This record gives sequence, structure tokens and C-alpha cells, in this order.
Amino acid sequence: MKDIYKRNSSLRILSGLNLEEIEELTSLLGASKFRARQIHNWIYLKSVKEIDEMTDLSKKFRDELKEVAQVTDVRIKVKQVSSDGTIKYLLEYSDGECVETVLMRFDNRANLTACVSSQVGCAVNCSFCATGKRGFIRNLSYKEIVEQVLTIQRDTGLKVTNIVFMGQGEPLLNLDNVLKAMKIFNEDFQIGARRLTVSTSGIIPQINKLAELDLQSTLALSLHAPNHEIRKKLMQIEEKYPMNKLHSALKNYVDKTSRRITIEYLLIKDLNDTAESAKQLAAYLKDIKCNINLIPYNPTEKNDYQRPSNNSIMKFKYLMEHSGKKVTVRLERGADIDAACGQLRGKVK
Repeated sequence: MKDIYKRNSSLRILSGLNLEEIEELTSLLGASKFRARQIHNWIYLKSVKEIDEMTDLSKKFRDELKEVAQVTDVRIKVKQVSSDGTIKYLLEYSDGECVETVLMRFDNRANLTACVSSQVGCAVNCSFCATGKRGFIRNLSYKEIVEQVLTIQRDTGLKVTNIVFMGQGEPLLNLDNVLKAMKIFNEDFQIGARRLTVSTSGIIPQINKLAELDLQSTLALSLHAPNHEIRKKLMQIEEKYPMNKLHSALKNYVDKTSRRITIEYLLIKDLNDTAESAKQLAAYLKDIKCNINLIPYNPTEKNDYQRPSNNSIMKFKYLMEHSGKKVTVRLERGADIDAACGQLRGKVK
């Protein structure tokens, strides 16, 4: 089989280029801006794998373009399909590093959600998460983030409608590249800003920066605990950015943007799923404009945490709804292929 992902460091990678950058490339080849627009559409709206698929370009021009460029050099190293239709990809970049990205489909919804990674590994090292066990390797470039969604679209022939930065890594520790990727998702993929969600473990200076930028995207906070002591056990980041200071940053974000925050809360049996935990969480979030997304724990290696019973989950949900917040329980996707929340490793076993 022809290797469409053949790597050649002298070739320009088209994926991740904006229209102006493609125009610069076509200008060097003596072609018009119209040709650049055609190439741009083939990459972002039609998700072609190689230049020869750009059939409204002449063969002569395609051959000239192939001399200086290729669509992508990212490889699908492993692809797994869950019984619920979720697809997990292990992608390899040109330096040999790998990350995982996930396509989630829901039977009763038209939305196709891509869960993308922002870093190779993660420095935050939450005790319940498989990614942090690798440690931090490096940041992903904005083009490498964009490539994740393009790879999904090329492989499936489907159009991604929603993107969540909830894969490997802490997005706000790679904020510049995340913001550039979001701009491309919005402008080049034509995905509405409100369909983009950035998750964080609570990097306060960057939350404040997002408040100043006043974007239309959604901010999701991985809180996971009702008080300082439990959060410190679950998340090392609590030592640097404790809940009391985090609360002020969340208030500032809501005041500046008038946007509702999504609070992500991982439910772990007998640790943070009690009635007392619900009471403390309700008090903490009382003056924060937010929705609450409850996430039943998904097992990973190297800890003794357990998933709560369905009865405990629904009781916690009821108690939080009683506080006046909108509460949902995340529909588990891809757990049988380790693609659910907290299970991404980004490493070949």
C-alpha cells in the first residue's frame, strides 16, 4: 500500500496552515489565490489525505505542489473502536512522540465530538488519571492539535461538530498553542466558538487571562473535590492553586465574560460522593454561575479508587440539583477501550 504519510522534512505540511499561509505557498508556485482557496477547502472542509485527491486542481499543478508540500506526516499508530461507537486513535508525530485523541458519537444526537490532547504527557499528575503517570514530555504545537481533528475526519469521512480540550495534558499550560488551534477550528473548520470547550485543573493566572480575552468558548474546571483536603489528595495542583483562590478566579471569569462555567466533578466511592461532600460542594459553588457535570470514576492502573454505585450517583445528583444548579451525569463512552475520562495514556503498551 502506498504510504501517504511518508515523512520528508523538506516538504511543507499543509494541515494547520491558514488561508494566507497557503496563498504564500501557491504564490511561490506562480498560482492564484483562487488555487489557495481550493487547497484550503480540500484540507479543512473535505479532509483529503493526499494532494492527488484535490481533483479540481490540474494534474500538472498537483505534481508541482507535491514537490514542495504534503497534506500531513501524522500516522495513525493504533485505532480502537468501542462497542458504543467511540473511536480512539493513538497518533504518532514526526518526532516519534504519541498522543491519543477520541471521537465520541451519541445515538440520539447529531453532534460528533472530538476530545483532543494538548500535551504529550502531563505535569499536573492527578492521582486518578493515567496520563499524568507518564510525566510531562512536551507541549503540542497548534498544528499538532489541529491534526488530531483532521485525522479523525480523514479516517471516518465524518465532520466533527464539537471539540473538547479534555484529552492528555493541561490545556492552560500550553495556552498559546491552544488559542491558535481554537482560532483555526473556528475560522477554517467553521466550528462555532460555543462548540469549543477548554478544560483546566485550575491554573489561576491563565483563567484570569481567559477572562480578559472574553472568548465565546466554554471553560470547564476539573474541580473533583468539595474541600481543600480531599482535592489535595486527588490533585497536586491544589497545593499551588488552592480552592479558596480558585473561587476568586472563577468569580472574576464569570463577572468579566458573563459566561457559565462547567464544573467537572469526578465521583469516587466513599471519598467525595457523600451527602456531606454534596453539601460542601453546593456551598462552594453557591455564588458561581455554573453547570455541574458529574463523572463516575473510570478505573485506571495504580490506585485503589472505586466507582460509586448508581444509587450513590443519583443521590449526589439530587442533592446538587436541590442547590439550584443544573446537574448532568456524564454518559460514559469508550471505557472498554480505555478511552473514557482519565484513561488516556498516549503510550503503546
